Amino acid sequence: MADFVNPAKQAMDLIREIGDKVSQSKQPIEQLQYSDRFTEQLIDELIDHGIVKVDNKSSFFGGVIYLGVNLTLNGWKQFNREKLGLFKGGYGFIAMQFSDPELDPFISNIVKPKIKDEFGYDLVDMRDVRQAGVIDNIMRVQIRDADFVIVDLTHDNHGAYWEAGYVEGLGKPVVYICERTKFMNEVSHFDTNHCTTITWSKDDPEGFIHELISTLRRSLDSS
Repeated sequence: MADFVNPAKQAMDLIREIGDKVSQSKQPIEQLQYSDRFTEQLIDELIDHGIVKVDNKSSFFGGVIYLGVNLTLNGWKQFNREKLGLFKGGYGFIAMQFSDPELDPFISNIVKPKIKDEFGYDLVDMRDVRQAGVIDNIMRVQIRDADFVIVDLTHDNHGAYWEAGYVEGLGKPVVYICERTKFMNEVSHFDTNHCTTITWSKDDPEGFIHELISTLRRSLDSS
């Protein structure tokens, strides 16, 4: 599966990287080294926009080094907004159980393309993210930076319920979905059974998609 690439989110990832390191050390970062041209361009734009400041920049064979790196006051404002979940990365996130023979192709082949067509948003799950670090922290970042989150409750997955609570706490739009037969027979956990839940069936994708798109449009218009 291809890595999820979003320039606005990559720029915020750089702001967060710098802010986290400076917050821990209480000092500007002595040096940051990058070997790809795209990251260099992003940092240079952040410098030009008064978000990042550096003491010096030098080139070496295959990359660049930034010395004395810190955030400006505007940069710290952006950093704090992201921590509060106020940054919108221009994508959606879905919390779901993986490797389900019905759910996986339903999301990949029907839901993700339709959301892309209707809103221009990529719908991302954790398999789309290739990033080193503690998986729980990476997941929190993906949720905080998403414009909306879809949570599938089909499997009573504890992780999905946790992610739903995290999203609710941030005040971001969250849409609950569940496989129709499972929902009709067992309902969902009492913490969410009072929430609007869109039921899906592989035999009726059109009805589900219509309701999902309508719900997302209302949620995004009011957010």
